[in-house]
Amino acid sequence: MLTLLQHPFCPHSRFVRVVLGEYGLAARLVEERIWERREEFLILNPACMTPVLLEEGGPPVPGAAIIAEYLDETRGAALAEHRLLPSDPAERVEVRRLADWFNDKFHAEVSGPLVHERLYKRYMSVQQGGGPPDTDAMRAARINIRYHMAYIGWLVRTRDWLAGDRLTYADLAAAAHLSVVDYLGDVPWNEDEAAKAWYARVKSRPSFRPLLGDMLAGIPPSPTYADLDF
Repeated sequence: MLTLLQHPFCPHSRFVRVVLGEYGLAARLVEERIWERREEFLILNPACMTPVLLEEGGPPVPGAAIIAEYLDETRGAALAEHRLLPSDPAERVEVRRLADWFNDKFHAEVSGPLVHERLYKRYMSVQQGGGPPDTDAMRAARINIRYHMAYIGWLVRTRDWLAGDRLTYADLAAAAHLSVVDYLGDVPWNEDEAAKAWYARVKSRPSFRPLLGDMLAGIPPSPTYADLDF
């Protein structure tokens, strides 16, 4: 039995949820509010970051990238040609590079600030870092997303998927991070049709549908969020 300690609007948690869906794995989802710094959670992951995957008989697996590697090592071979991390070393480098781009760079410049300022701060006390959103941080994130969208568009105009000729961790990482930004209505979909068409393909996959059902009280999703024909 798998358990995923996560937050429904943590982009890294969403990435792992979609990966689990692609593997056909069910997991018990437990919401973790990292700003509460629960002692039990800190024991599992002293970095106090979501997600953390728990599997009976194994150690806690912390962090999106480590979980992705763990799932590939333990389940990847069974997917054969649909493996999310290819067997060819050169192809694996490109998948890892792009997954890192979105899990680290995109998160630092776009999805992280927007989620923190617009969502997490609503539930945090002043002592925990809560309060009014930082409008400068949000403005910077909305500017930054434009060059990321242009990069996605360039990639899918030269390849079938972000890292090559098939779906990989790179696509799932990028789409997971975009999904939370799309919920907030901050994705400029009209700027790159190729990027939009690529996201529509990922968004239409069965593994992605549970994410589109996530809602946050007091903050309704954008009109495009759950629309597969946006």
